[in-house]
Amino acid sequence: MNPKALTGAGLGLRGPHAGAVLARQPAVGWWEVHSENYFGGGEPIAALEQVRARYPVSLHGVGLGLGSLEAPHVAHLRQLKALVERIEPVLVSEHLCWNRAGERCFNDLLPVPRVEGALQVVAEHIDIVQNALGRPILIENVSAYVAFEGEVCTEAEMLADLVARTGCGVLLDLNNLHVNALNLGIDSFAELARLPKHCVSEMHVAGFEWLDSVAIDTHGAPVSGAVWTLLDAALERFGPTAVLLERDTNLPPLDVLLQEYAQLAAHVLASRCDTRTPARATAEAMTC
Repeated sequence: MNPKALTGAGLGLRGPHAGAVLARQPAVGWWEVHSENYFGGGEPIAALEQVRARYPVSLHGVGLGLGSLEAPHVAHLRQLKALVERIEPVLVSEHLCWNRAGERCFNDLLPVPRVEGALQVVAEHIDIVQNALGRPILIENVSAYVAFEGEVCTEAEMLADLVARTGCGVLLDLNNLHVNALNLGIDSFAELARLPKHCVSEMHVAGFEWLDSVAIDTHGAPVSGAVWTLLDAALERFGPTAVLLERDTNLPPLDVLLQEYAQLAAHVLASRCDTRTPARATAEAMTC
């Protein structure tokens, strides 16, 4: 399936809103869910199938741990494959992170130290997943709160190299990029420029919160002005791309979330109109 087939604004679907979404069928372009929440059977997967019958769906994983030294867990990958075959999502994505060491599993998205040898390990794990699923996946940049010594590249450079080695795509999380700029002093716009224009098939926007002078990627607040600015720059660079609004904590009522989604949809639509030729823009003025 072509990752670029999905464009426009989407919204993260969380369990408390599933019933209202099915009942009301709001005008949302597409929905994204966390894959692991739908492993197995029961009511959640039944509801997701109903959503999938009405909307495009993207699956976003949090547990494969592609940057761990160990290969992706066989049972986890088997469940993901079953979910992909059942839901037939437009996109499948996973974080560029590690979460396991031996028998220990960490409930976090830990950044991969970009040191010698790490790129090869991650590339091998991406190949395992893509071969198992029979399709390319997208890899997301993550937020970080410490920098490692001896790193040989930036995260964007690592993502670009993984795309070249494995044929995967990039899910560019703009909030994570901004959080890293605040905490580690990276240049967000320089990172955008390091990513090849063709490799980004999805983007995320979300909100962060401050804790003891540290920006924390909580997905628990409205999108900041700086992230909206980053989005406009990213849309200009990468063109029409699927863009998702994420909210995971401090979950507001669906109506409130839909108001912020409308703001995202306006940004995406404005970028589409701005990049058209004058003649095409005039011809499509009624839709822009």
